[in-house]
Amino acid sequence: MKEKNILIVDDEPSVLRLFKLFFLRAGYNVLTAESGEEAIELLEEEKILVFFLDLRLPKMSGLELCREIKKSIPMAIIYAITGYASLFELSDCRVAGFDDYFNKPVSLPVLLKVTEEAFNKIERWRKT
Repeated sequence: MKEKNILIVDDEPSVLRLFKLFFLRAGYNVLTAESGEEAIELLEEEKILVFFLDLRLPKMSGLELCREIKKSIPMAIIYAITGYASLFELSDCRVAGFDDYFNKPVSLPVLLKVTEEAFNKIERWRKT
């Protein structure tokens, strides 16, 4: 797969910096957004299939953003990341279209592993 673009959406700049640096060092192209609206604007310009979304975002929640992404990119693989697990039920995330769910603080090696698996899955889908 040529494009290994990841979009990370989180309203905490320190989280965005950490994830961006980590995934860049792992060889991925990393885009970031601090809101759902900013993420949707990026999707108009960039081809992205793997996403990490904070669930608690200003204005548009991560659940709403996930639904919007899945409408326009059904093959997208989307992971929920939250520090507020009590506010969001796992079942709501599944219904919205998330592929998996992680609580903050999350292990970066775990995120790297699921990212590699996501791109492998996308590659398999493309070959069928």
